[in-house]
Amino acid sequence: MKYDLARMQKKLSKYLDEERYAHTMGVMYMCAALAMVHGCDLTKAQVAGLLHDCAKCIPNKKKLKLCEDNHVPITDFEKDHPFLIHAKLGVFIAREKYDIEDPDILSAIEWHTTGRPQMSLLEKIVYIADFIEPMRFKARELPHIRRTAFRDLDETMYEILESTLSYLGDDPEEVDETSRKAYEYYKDLHEKRRNLE
Repeated sequence: MKYDLARMQKKLSKYLDEERYAHTMGVMYMCAALAMVHGCDLTKAQVAGLLHDCAKCIPNKKKLKLCEDNHVPITDFEKDHPFLIHAKLGVFIAREKYDIEDPDILSAIEWHTTGRPQMSLLEKIVYIADFIEPMRFKARELPHIRRTAFRDLDETMYEILESTLSYLGDDPEEVDETSRKAYEYYKDLHEKRRNLE
């Protein structure tokens, strides 16, 4: 499938604010770089990176209404934390407004915020690119995580999830269950590898 990235970018720029669009371009380019290093389909990585936040700038009330009207299933946790909804709604918008049917791309958009256990190569690339793109600067250990991303995606997933859960704390009301499961999965991988060293 061929995608007109320039056309998508132009269309997307009308729906994102300036800061979000700049972030999105950073994610797209970071996805391309990681795809080159880790042997992922370059075009899919760019499209997924470009559209990962396509629903981000929709007001929260409208996000909820769009999900309800279009039968996009969301959890009670997501209703209470509507900033998470943009990932699932983004899948719907990518399909309806940008004609994306590729399940790999749609899945990468869906899981870019929470992560999940056993992520695909493309899912990991988009999740990680979202965290390490050049405009990001607040996370602790970011220079180290950026270096690790070009060597080992699974270890990078562990480090990002550990950093994120540490930042959010142990309060179950603040951490999505899927993120917690993702963390346990990548922590287990990390510890098994360490035991083999």
